[in-house]
Amino acid sequence: MMSASIPGLCWHGKNKPEGQRLRSRIGLVMLTFSDHSQGSSRLQRRDFLRIGGLGLGGLGLSEMMALKALGASQKRLLKDKSVIFLFMHGGPSQFETFDPKMDAPSEIRSVTGEIKTKLPGVTFGGTFERLAKLADKFSIVRSFVTGDAVHDIKTIVGKDTLKANVGSLYSRIAGPLRKGSAMPTNVALFPQAISSAAGPVIKKFGDFTSSGEFGATYQPFVPGAGSGAQADMTLSLPQGRLDDRRTLLTSLDQWKRRMDASESVGGMSEFQSLAFDVLRRGVSDAFDLSKEDPRLIERYDTSKLLPKDRISTQWNNREHYADNAATLGKLLLMARRLCEHGCGFVTVTTSFVWDMHADNNNAPCRTGMDYVGRPFDHAVSALIEDIEARGLSEKIMLVCCGEMGRSPKLNAKGGRDHWGGLAPLMIYGGGLKMGQVIGQSARNGGEPASEPITIPDLIATIMHTLVDVGEARLTDGLPPNLLNVLTRGEPIRGLV
Repeated sequence: MMSASIPGLCWHGKNKPEGQRLRSRIGLVMLTFSDHSQGSSRLQRRDFLRIGGLGLGGLGLSEMMALKALGASQKRLLKDKSVIFLFMHGGPSQFETFDPKMDAPSEIRSVTGEIKTKLPGVTFGGTFERLAKLADKFSIVRSFVTGDAVHDIKTIVGKDTLKANVGSLYSRIAGPLRKGSAMPTNVALFPQAISSAAGPVIKKFGDFTSSGEFGATYQPFVPGAGSGAQADMTLSLPQGRLDDRRTLLTSLDQWKRRMDASESVGGMSEFQSLAFDVLRRGVSDAFDLSKEDPRLIERYDTSKLLPKDRISTQWNNREHYADNAATLGKLLLMARRLCEHGCGFVTVTTSFVWDMHADNNNAPCRTGMDYVGRPFDHAVSALIEDIEARGLSEKIMLVCCGEMGRSPKLNAKGGRDHWGGLAPLMIYGGGLKMGQVIGQSARNGGEPASEPITIPDLIATIMHTLVDVGEARLTDGLPPNLLNVLTRGEPIRGLV
């Protein structure tokens, strides 16, 4: 795995001398405003806005101009569509999700039973009650193979694994920012984007901010304090400041003018100026859930499904179960807002909650699906209903899968272990053909009984939805490995 590390500088504007010299080539510039409201200890020293450098600060002006020109020339490659990639971190069970196998022996079939769906003869695992009623709106792949049973992110190039956020592939074609709006084209949403109390995602099991060999320029934009990403944008405004955006923008403009006039800095770089334009052009509104109807926010909200006091203290993964339930619905709501505002690829993941070994760390399948499956059912169904109501099903594609599946046989404690031979895959929208089951699994649910659908096929399906791959092949300046990723697999037959 290649992971770029860029030196950074965090400047709390009013705490540094006016004449302090700054390097003209900054790895990461971070502007932070803090609320020092009197009479409220809850808001003391609370950061309510950060604008990060998106990993581009290491580029010189000439390099930035070249990057901008490349992005403009590639605009014809892009389709007016977006992808929300809900990564089910830990490896979801195919049995307890979309392929119950209730005719199989008891040690194989779904421990949560099955529920009939809107599709005749098709059943899901018993915790997917809401999704079962929407089964005609999305498609299930029952012959999806991840190839191994390792906790990581997998982007296949030839026989090698390029461990990069899939959104970085798109960003490498589209450019890191939307021309004319400064909206990031690649965003990763973790629980801390919703709750500052949430813990970080466990990176040793897959760094979702990695752009692999494509470099830090194409890392995803990561909202949320303390996320550990190279680029950080916190937009959790204290309630009393939600209507004070004009004052904020005035302060921001004043700081920008001082920077522009400072001979010690030599003027702000083009990208630094764009970072300030994020607020000026309204991009920050996309991250502000308070803009939504409270009734819709309530429909998405999964926090009430699993209060922390209902999670057994015997699982070391307890905090992650709580973070998942507390934030998943609102993360998907934010993802929809980002897509509406022009973001091309949004990765959503909580931390490692689908790993159901029934050991000290992880709950067994039956309990784990209560902890994780019910919030998933609630949040994903809310997203589909919302997209449908807005008439965006042609423009927004949703992909739900993990890095592997689970073993056909339950272990002695009622859990399932790692399995690379078969995994669940759900796809919605994007103008693809919905309301079907693609492929078949063997009777034991451990391998495909029809032609396997592989990770390269899934990536091809995603990228053909987002870009004109034929044009990409003819475009100068795209790295060979990127073209290899685009052409390695075939779009999933039956969907396109």
